Amino acid sequence: METIRDDEISTIIREQGTIGIALNLESNNVGVVLMGDGLMIQEGSSVKATGRIAQIPVSKAYLGRVVNALAKPIDGRGEISSSESRLIESPAPGRGQRELIIGDRQTGKTVVATDTVLNQKGKSVVCVYVSIGQKASFVAQVVTTFQEQGAMDYTIVVAEMADSPATLQYLAPYT
Repeated sequence: METIRDDEISTIIREQGTIGIALNLESNNVGVVLMGDGLMIQEGSSVKATGRIAQIPVSKAYLGRVVNALAKPIDGRGEISSSESRLIESPAPGRGQRELIIGDRQTGKTVVATDTVLNQKGKSVVCVYVSIGQKASFVAQVVTTFQEQGAMDYTIVVAEMADSPATLQYLAPYT
């Protein structure tokens, strides 16, 4: 097992194809939050640090695409090419607005969010719509609305469904 410094708490850990983020380091163990099923990983399993701080690829090629919290495409349109990466835990790259809309069911949260995105048409704005804990069919409806209105030209949809691991749902807004 590699040594991980305290300043690399968000270092990505990989074991048997599963990626995780180291959250706490102790002299004889590492606490890791898994970003996948990790069914083969048990207490005492050996893990290996990737040597990288948690990051995602970034590129204009993401415009018009639907991705998960790890920036992997989930829209069935193939891989997305990117030559740059950005730390997940970093300041926003520019000015703009961030809105968290929390509320009970059927109170109009989606309508407010989609109307906001649709009203940005022609304003040289990039919108990132993040859906957490919804059904895939619900996300598909939102994407269809964006496509019909031409909003996907300037929008990236990040979605982690209701059946996604809690870690990925937590990570989605940072992506």
